[in-house]
Amino acid sequence: MLKQERYRFLIQQYKNKIYSYSRYMLKNKMDADDVTQEVMIRIWENIDKFNLLAAKTWIMKTTNNLCIDYLRRRTVVFNREHEIDDEFEDTFSINAAGDNPYLTTHMNMMVSKVKEAIERLPENLKSIFVLFEINGMKYREISKTLDLPINTVKVYLLRARKKLQEELKDYEAHEVI
Repeated sequence: MLKQERYRFLIQQYKNKIYSYSRYMLKNKMDADDVTQEVMIRIWENIDKFNLLAAKTWIMKTTNNLCIDYLRRRTVVFNREHEIDDEFEDTFSINAAGDNPYLTTHMNMMVSKVKEAIERLPENLKSIFVLFEINGMKYREISKTLDLPINTVKVYLLRARKKLQEELKDYEAHEVI
């Protein structure tokens, strides 16, 4: 396969995952745009150096490392508003509400609460949760991407789920009529 075709294929496959992961980690659209662009440049520069079958791990590891670099470079952290992409909302908001305005509003409020709870997770738990639940990566892929033992990935994912469950349990109990 020609270099340009391989590049186009990889960008088409992973651009949304790169961007959404960057967006979750950095909480800033412009920084996520920068990281996404930098990852795409690095893919082009290294396209002949990695196996096409192992590209997902390499790409997500590069994305994670660049996000960490951006987070480290920030000296002052501003509390920025952050929109989650459509992929997240598709995973959580099933059109069960139909045309019922109450259910639609309730689902939107639930999605908002879940987003906020994910944002409050510690970075190590959030990155694993996002890679597994939102980006659909497997334990082994996450392990390679973040250079963590597979059991650590499983434990962190379990901790993230428990934190979210603990934080969100009161919300549903108060909201259901």
